[in-house]
Amino acid sequence: MGIYPTPPSGLFPTGPPRRTYREPHPVRSRAVLLGLAAGAGWLLLFALLGSDLPSRVWWVVGAGAAAWSVAFWLARYGDRGAAVGVALAIGAGWTVVGGSVVVSWAANGDWPLW
Repeated sequence: MGIYPTPPSGLFPTGPPRRTYREPHPVRSRAVLLGLAAGAGWLLLFALLGSDLPSRVWWVVGAGAAAWSVAFWLARYGDRGAAVGVALAIGAGWTVVGGSVVVSWAANGDWPLW
């Protein structure tokens, strides 16, 4: 036998290593948190412009729609982590506003947005 290695038995793969595919723009937790803070601040800024519940709801819905378009642009061309954070903030803000509409509707028996 000598110095020559024995041929492989086929039990273990011996071909070239497989390729590793990586995300070109990975989502980082810091970017998600910064996007979350920016989205929450944006909604809070516009929520403070309203003087009563209907105006506050419409301000938040409009600001959320604008921020959602920015999040879509960020997801397509920019930082995906920031886009995720902004989208999370918008979803949470719209949930809070929707909950306040439902609570007001249940308490007064009148739809508060018209």
